[in-house]
Amino acid sequence: MKAWRLEKLGGKLSLKEIPVPKTRAGSVLVKVENVSLVSYLRAYTEGKLSVYNPPGQEFTMGSNAIGHIEAVGKDIWHLKPGQCVVISSHITARENVEDPAMILLGITRAGDAAIPVQQDWPDGTLAEYVLVPAETVTPLDGLDQFSAEQIAGVTRLVVPYGGLLKGRLAQGETIIINGATGSYGTAGVLLAVAMGAAKVIAAGRNEQTLTEIAKAGGNRVVTVKLSGDVQADSMALKKAAGGGAHIAFDQVGNAKDPNSTLAALYSLRRGGRLVLMGSMLVDLPIPYSMLMINSWEIIGNFMYPARVFAKMLDLVRCGLLDISPIKPKCFRFEQLNEAMDAAAEAGNFDNVLVNCSPEN
Repeated sequence: MKAWRLEKLGGKLSLKEIPVPKTRAGSVLVKVENVSLVSYLRAYTEGKLSVYNPPGQEFTMGSNAIGHIEAVGKDIWHLKPGQCVVISSHITARENVEDPAMILLGITRAGDAAIPVQQDWPDGTLAEYVLVPAETVTPLDGLDQFSAEQIAGVTRLVVPYGGLLKGRLAQGETIIINGATGSYGTAGVLLAVAMGAAKVIAAGRNEQTLTEIAKAGGNRVVTVKLSGDVQADSMALKKAAGGGAHIAFDQVGNAKDPNSTLAALYSLRRGGRLVLMGSMLVDLPIPYSMLMINSWEIIGNFMYPARVFAKMLDLVRCGLLDISPIKPKCFRFEQLNEAMDAAAEAGNFDNVLVNCSPEN
């Protein structure tokens, strides 16, 4: 089979012929149809993201993907060859221990405790076939009305969905999405609507993009254009929330200052929750007394639980979650370099895909 192989971070990236993986106990071999590219893949490939810990040898890159099961290993009872599935790149060790190791398939590991996991599963999805643990595969049964490119939109939504679940967003609550104009922030708006939020406040600095988000999200979405002034922005957010939000979901990307995150925090009503799931280049100064007096809760979250795709797909099946605003932008397998550039520049509604059926 053909696969995109990276020598090391900053090393040579090549399209190579390698053997098709053989199934083993607990594994599923998937013929990959398309892979959703993360926005930072170009920078990652060039070795500009030093915080990442890739496999120690040449490996196949990749992330969440759509495909069809080719074969299953021993101890697999429900998954069957031919099924259309979504592959999660987030692998958590399956043992019943307090702190199971985690990796992102074909990207990085979370600390040295995850080295053995990464050694067992070094290769990602940018290949014709990928072998993955069974628990990372979720059937796409009952979704035949969507093409593989359309249903790939769920791979964009799953990360913020994990944060909203961790933040315990409940039906009827008011939520602020900070960083709503980014790809994950926009996905968070669509999810909050699907999960039954009474009011979703999309906050960001691009007024035109906010207008587009409100149109896609429907009449429960209102927008607040942020100015960068913490006091003014928190007042605007509280007013939009009708006195304060139950939850603020922070999806800022590489923020150079903490102002919008602080404004979201100060916009919470008593007992509110702030979920941190974006990225910031500076520290977040926490107001100790205000936090204590208002009984605020700050929740950090990385990725999502193992069964989250199944829960989210139920929202799609019953019509609560509209994935149509997420538009696929497709590239051929041989066009990975062009696709990585497109992913880095993609708009908040764009989902850049690489079709993993190489040209003959």
